[in-house]
Amino acid sequence: MNKDISLVALSVLIPVYNSEKTIDRLVEGLVNNLGSLFSLEIILVNDNSADRSEDVCISLFERYRENVKFYSLSKNVGEHNAVMAGLNRVTGDYVVIMDDDFQNPISEVVKLLIAAMDGKYDVVYSCYEKKQHSFFRNFGSWFNDKVANYMLKKPEDLYLSSFKVINRFLVNEIIKYEAPFPYIDGIILQITDKIGQVTVEHSAREEGRSGYTLKKLISLWLNMFTNFSILPLRASIVLGLIFAFIGLAIGAGSIIEKILNPGLPAGFPSLLVSISVLGGIQLIMLGMVGEYIGRIFLSLNKKPQYTIRKTYDNSSQK
Repeated sequence: MNKDISLVALSVLIPVYNSEKTIDRLVEGLVNNLGSLFSLEIILVNDNSADRSEDVCISLFERYRENVKFYSLSKNVGEHNAVMAGLNRVTGDYVVIMDDDFQNPISEVVKLLIAAMDGKYDVVYSCYEKKQHSFFRNFGSWFNDKVANYMLKKPEDLYLSSFKVINRFLVNEIIKYEAPFPYIDGIILQITDKIGQVTVEHSAREEGRSGYTLKKLISLWLNMFTNFSILPLRASIVLGLIFAFIGLAIGAGSIIEKILNPGLPAGFPSLLVSISVLGGIQLIMLGMVGEYIGRIFLSLNKKPQYTIRKTYDNSSQK
């Protein structure tokens, strides 16, 4: 083990959502396994869970006051916004972000930290030889990865895992982002290229199911598309030009066909198809522009990333 590791102040940030059956054992395991190795801080951010997660987190704070801080959000805002809430309150030299479902083994935290320290990386992502997610979640991750290659100029061999470690410099830069729709990995890729990757174990989910529904995945993709790239707008221009040329070609072909065969009846079906296709493309492009404008509007009106209802730490309790 790295001989300087005991000098590190480590924060472990866990966004909590409907994990009343797992979060107690996870925090207990972190304290028992890592508490003697580091100056350990555990930040729990409850994303307005529908179960008893808040009560369990409060009891964890009461049990481990020296290590645990707990913040309860007033409404569900999603994983990335909840992580932003935690990053604004961590104090460690390094911050490990991990899920609340035991799919990220506690033993792998040290591996990530050592890789970050030895490689002098700003961030080290975990990657897996075999993921224990459902087919739907794996497909969503694969699609997200491929899109990020183009939208965010992500290295193709880098997997954007939610289980990662970031240093103090990167934390301070990330929390400068104040727009209402944060995408943590997009912000990271805009800030630094000192990025490492470590292969770790990925365990099966112990309780419940993933909180990433189709709706939430689509919302995450939109955050990537519209917050960190204008590529969709450029694609709409190219697509518009392509269909304009297709329309001109169809129009020229119709004129030539009519000249060669004056008795040919007008093509109502082809006209209907052309109008439907072009109308659909126009609506898609207008929707894309509207999404950009809507996000600008919400940003200008200071829509909050999150709102904390309850705070449990050593400095205050509300």
